[in-house]
Amino acid sequence: MTLKLHTIVASTRPGRVGPSVARWFNEFAAEHGKFEPVLVDLADFNLPIFDEPEHPMKQSYQHAHTKAWAESVKAADAFVFVTPEYNYGPPPSLVNALNYLSREWNYAPAGIVSYGGISGGLRAAQAEKQLLTTLKMMPIPEGVPMPMVFQHLDENGNLKPLDIYKTSAATMLDELYRWTEALKSLRAERKAPVEAKAAA
Repeated sequence: MTLKLHTIVASTRPGRVGPSVARWFNEFAAEHGKFEPVLVDLADFNLPIFDEPEHPMKQSYQHAHTKAWAESVKAADAFVFVTPEYNYGPPPSLVNALNYLSREWNYAPAGIVSYGGISGGLRAAQAEKQLLTTLKMMPIPEGVPMPMVFQHLDENGNLKPLDIYKTSAATMLDELYRWTEALKSLRAERKAPVEAKAAA
C-alpha cells in the first residue's frame, strides 16, 4: 500500500508565499517516489477559531468544517508542514488547525519546510515541533529551511529552488519514509473507531 504524504500549506493570508513553496515540494516528493503526495491548502477548509463544544479527543464533531478537516488528516500517513515564521513562531492558522483534532494526528511523522527572512523560519519550526509532540507525532530533525525566500521567486511567483533545497528535501523525505514505515502499526490503532477501542 502506498504511503500518503500530505503537504500542508500552513499560511492562509492573502498574498502568501506558501502555495508556491508547497507546490514545488509536492512535485519534488512525487519525483522522489517513496510517497503518494497530496497537496493540502489549509485555506480551503476555512476553519474558524476552534469552535467545537467537545474536546477533540472524543471525535464528536458538530461542524462540517471540522469533519472535513478530520477526514483529510486521517487519510495521511505522514505530513510536511510548509510554514512561515510569525513573530518567532508558526502562523496562528496552523496552530488552530492542529488544535482542532487529536487522535487523527497520532503516530504520524512530520517534516517541516520553513521559509522567511534571514532565519529561514527555523525559529517557527522549533516552536512547531513542541506542539506536534503533544499530538503524539514524530517531528523529524531533518528539514528544509528557506532564508530570504522572496529572492527565489520568479515573475509569476513560482519558486526557483536552490540546489540546497533539493538536497535537503531529498534527505528529509528519505528519513520521513523510514519513520512512516516504522510507525505503520501504531497508525492502524489511530484509525480504529473509538467504540472499538473502548470495547477492546
